[in-house]
Amino acid sequence: MNIEQARFNMIEQQIRPWDVLDAEVLELLLVVKRENYVPAAHKALAFVDAEIPLPGGQSMLNPKIEARLLQDVNLKKHESVLEIGTGSGYMAALLAHKGRHVTTVEVSPELKALAEKNLADNGVTNVSVELGNGAQGWANGAPFDVIVVTGSLPVLPEALLQQLKVGGRLAAIIGQAPAMKAQLITRTGEAGYDTRTLFETDVKPLSSATTPSTFTF
Repeated sequence: MNIEQARFNMIEQQIRPWDVLDAEVLELLLVVKRENYVPAAHKALAFVDAEIPLPGGQSMLNPKIEARLLQDVNLKKHESVLEIGTGSGYMAALLAHKGRHVTTVEVSPELKALAEKNLADNGVTNVSVELGNGAQGWANGAPFDVIVVTGSLPVLPEALLQQLKVGGRLAAIIGQAPAMKAQLITRTGEAGYDTRTLFETDVKPLSSATTPSTFTF
């Protein structure tokens, strides 16, 4: 496989058609080598339009969803990020290149170790990988400028909203199969939130997600 041709095809045939047109994001997809974060058994799938299996029954989001979420949270260089669901560390690496610091929370010890190794091997130093269940929020380091949830949630926990700074953005995929919506929620004030639906999709839920008895947007 010609790696660079496959990467080019991924960007031009999958990602651009999904309205990912931000030049900085497209450049980052060339810089952060996705194949370095894919388990060895699935290297040939690194650039396909599909979820890639990870240990413990988890998976990487497909590339166009990763790129769209990265673009739409509009992360700035001085901002801090919370990622829920580390997986292989790829999304954390993308966020780390755009932001100041990423706190990423992973419930699986095996995936935590995998992500830490991948990030270290690729020279990413501004990511802290924490072991724990972040599906109901993560208070350590809060509030954050940006929160990204990399698996779907049946409803959005109030705790996650409270951990956003005013002006902060949260990207999450909300709902249950087969009808889920990727949403971008901006905190506009102490009690104010603006919600925009980005696209409809169907992705694997966070392994630690439960249906909380709280309202959703």
